[in-house]
Amino acid sequence: MSVSDLPIPILIVIAIIVLYLINSIKILRDYERAVIFRLGRALPTPKGPGIILVFRPLDQMVRISLRQEVLEVPPQDVITRDNVTIKVNAVVTLYCVNPNDAAIKVANYVYQTSQFAQTTLRSVLGEVELDELLSHRDKLNLRIQSIIDQRTEPFGVKVISVEVKQVDLPEQMLRAMAKQAEAEREKRSKIIHAEGEYNAAQKLVDAAALLATEPITLQLRYLQTLTEIGVEKNTTIVFPLPMELLSLLNKVGAAATAKAAAPKTEGGV
Repeated sequence: MSVSDLPIPILIVIAIIVLYLINSIKILRDYERAVIFRLGRALPTPKGPGIILVFRPLDQMVRISLRQEVLEVPPQDVITRDNVTIKVNAVVTLYCVNPNDAAIKVANYVYQTSQFAQTTLRSVLGEVELDELLSHRDKLNLRIQSIIDQRTEPFGVKVISVEVKQVDLPEQMLRAMAKQAEAEREKRSKIIHAEGEYNAAQKLVDAAALLATEPITLQLRYLQTLTEIGVEKNTTIVFPLPMELLSLLNKVGAAATAKAAAPKTEGGV
């Protein structure tokens, strides 16, 4: 007996059963899992990956992706501890570790995580000052990530990282920071200049002490200076008079005066 000999109603029933079985076949990718609700109750373990059978209307399937998802937190108005109003946004990286909890305990785990991220971002950044926010961003990222991860753990979501993406400062605060940076650079410039002057003065003191030990070096330096002056095409040349020469002239003058006064003294006697 062939299929063509079967009554039409039986053929219709067979066709319906075949279509039902074909429609019950579901193919899940390697990163997907299916949470099956059979008569309203979730099966203990999720199905997949590969081919699974979902017998409707007895079974209902919810697909859950196990891939990492990047969630961008919209800009939030934050008032820091030092009363500076800023706008901050962040990027949250998460993935599902328990498909059953993600399908049963929360309506939309991505939206729920986004709300947690917004409130946590405002509360944590509101407890720190602006300088700490700008200089210790990694530390704050870890703290925010830890808080959000604790709140998403009950519905099977793991938060891998939280990164503060951008911090928008008011215009007046930007101008104040620019002035502060300029003043800091000017301070460093003056310190470097003062250190240079100090080192130069120290070298001069060392040179003076060295010249004092050997007076002849001063004469050599004097002659070298005259040589350098002679190279230049100057109309007027000022010759410095060494102090040693003045001392020598004073000694010669005193000796001549004493010698001239000696005969007068003897004649008077």
